[in-house]
Amino acid sequence: MDIDSLTALSPVDGRYGRAADSLRPFMSESGLIRERICIEAAWLITLATQVPQILHEPLPPAVLACAQSLAAEPDASAAADVKLIERQINHDVKAVEYYVRRRLEAAGASPAVLELVHFGCTSEDINNLAYSKTLQRSRAAMLPVLDQLIATLRQLAHDYAGLAMLARTHGQPASPTTLGKEFANVVARLQRSRARWVAVEMLGKWNGAVGNYNAHHAALPAVDWPAISGRFVESLGLQWNAYTTQIEPHDCIGEYADALAACNVVLIDLARDVWGYISLGYLRQRAVAGEVGSSTMPHKVNPIDFENAEGNFGIANALLRHFAEKLPLSRWQRDLTDSTVLRNLGVALAHAQIGWQSLARGLGKIEADQTRIGDELAGAHEVLGEAIQTVLRAAGVPNGYEQLKDFTRGRRIDAPMLAEFIAGLPLPAGERERLAAMRPADYVGLARTLALDI
Repeated sequence: MDIDSLTALSPVDGRYGRAADSLRPFMSESGLIRERICIEAAWLITLATQVPQILHEPLPPAVLACAQSLAAEPDASAAADVKLIERQINHDVKAVEYYVRRRLEAAGASPAVLELVHFGCTSEDINNLAYSKTLQRSRAAMLPVLDQLIATLRQLAHDYAGLAMLARTHGQPASPTTLGKEFANVVARLQRSRARWVAVEMLGKWNGAVGNYNAHHAALPAVDWPAISGRFVESLGLQWNAYTTQIEPHDCIGEYADALAACNVVLIDLARDVWGYISLGYLRQRAVAGEVGSSTMPHKVNPIDFENAEGNFGIANALLRHFAEKLPLSRWQRDLTDSTVLRNLGVALAHAQIGWQSLARGLGKIEADQTRIGDELAGAHEVLGEAIQTVLRAAGVPNGYEQLKDFTRGRRIDAPMLAEFIAGLPLPAGERERLAAMRPADYVGLARTLALDI
């Protein structure tokens, strides 16, 4: 069966395929194979240039040029060619080795040079570097999407910095904030989470079957193999891990997955809050011409982008948390339980990016209903109780909190009721006048400044 958007089992390759396209060059099997080819070829070049005693003859220019080409950018057909070999031998990494050998042989490599392809390597030497590189490249591809989302939220924070809004703690009316300050809170959290994700360094190991350079040392005991290994891994833009078993322990992938999941947690929180503000009527969604909101209720404009985002973040994080908990675990020097798990890294990253794009699409459609927000806030004079009791405390008036609790708790307070209460307070006339003039929309503290400063 030919796989297309209608026959794909995963929505990442079906319904949401376009949203995941930027990750395919790295996180697809083709991307992994191409990265493996690059590493095999780069290792041959390292041996030829840094361990010259291993060569029985100079590396012909055509062979070196072929290796350099493979290390930089394998042919477009390379992955398909490797898969043909794999079908014959039933080993994915060995198929990459054979592909590289065939290409070098065609360029004129001697049998002795061909034996240096995959020299001293276990499959995990190739794989761990390949996965670290694909995750590194994927992060670079995803960051512009995340950064644009942060920029959109920052603009909303600035646009609505001064729009006073009734806050809700425990779902109940609380001291006012501004809509912009609430967006600013998300920007601050997201910037911190982004920084944590970016700071995760991808590690790599290159030390043979159980991490001790057994085969390397047996073949050439005089060579400083740890130094060669360190330089090689670092030449790929990765941090060298000197102490491993057969596998690089995947701690860095666990950290990467956990940090990305933390970004998504912030955005789940945002998606739910925006959904709630739409439900309250604080935010309106602009209708898209031709779009249907409900199959039976034609008036509806449902917050589907925020719901889609939340759902995709949930799937992404279920996988990402599994990666963080499972991948650093391996029995003794190596078991194979990580192999099938690693193959799903791209699925998790894709769902995260799909969620980011859905959220960005939804944010692009919303606008504040300033009348609705203002009317509800104007009718909630009870929230000024905090201000009044704090002024009483500052003035040294005993039991200020208790007085306000008795007056406001569980009641709707209007302006005349509050004015009458304030008139009887044991405060200087000027203070009573200041409090009587205060409206809920005025009681936002430094929210506007904080929102503009983000």
